[in-house]
Amino acid sequence: MKLGPATLVDVFRRRTVPATEDPAASGPATAEATQPKGYTPKKGAPTPKRSESEQTLRRPLNAPRTRKEAYRAYRDRQASRSRRPARQGGSAPGEDRHYRPQDYGPVRAYARDVVDSRRSVSEFFLYFSLAIIVLLFMPSPQFQLVVTYVVWPAMMVTIIAEGIYIGNRVKRQARELFPGDKSVRGVGMYSAMRQLQIRRLRLPKPRVKPGQAVPAPER
Repeated sequence: MKLGPATLVDVFRRRTVPATEDPAASGPATAEATQPKGYTPKKGAPTPKRSESEQTLRRPLNAPRTRKEAYRAYRDRQASRSRRPARQGGSAPGEDRHYRPQDYGPVRAYARDVVDSRRSVSEFFLYFSLAIIVLLFMPSPQFQLVVTYVVWPAMMVTIIAEGIYIGNRVKRQARELFPGDKSVRGVGMYSAMRQLQIRRLRLPKPRVKPGQAVPAPER
């Protein structure tokens, strides 16, 4: 197929028309086309450093902006701590630092008072265990058999029985004194575990002595 002069002129004219476009207008489009997928073009502001971005994310949303606001927040926290012992069952000021989340509330305070008001074999569990370990090193095989198959099982049965008894007792009384209170759930196990602890090492510290009447619970 032969092309005439007019046809050749049209072909070259079509190819040279895009070349005459403004390079400034086509520059951004070409640059964007060459960027990888997900690229976000700059908007006239420098990209922050990684350390600056992490510092911004770590800053609390409600952080005080002035010293006056910081002092006011500190004073509010101190006032809240001073009011907390009344909710914890009458503990002395400053003792709340020994409290765990499961220690709060009048139900748990009442359970501690019931456990602390009586003596039990369970609170001497650690001493008994150490004594049994020492007795196992005795040279007499008959004595070792007695300790292993009589003394140790008897101690474990006694501790388990005491735990079941005090747990059921505290749970029953807590349901009667605090009807509808959700913290009654688990108070039996809480009482049994406290009974296993040595009295002088119990935290929160006991408020009543052995044999003393349990004070009326706060509601």
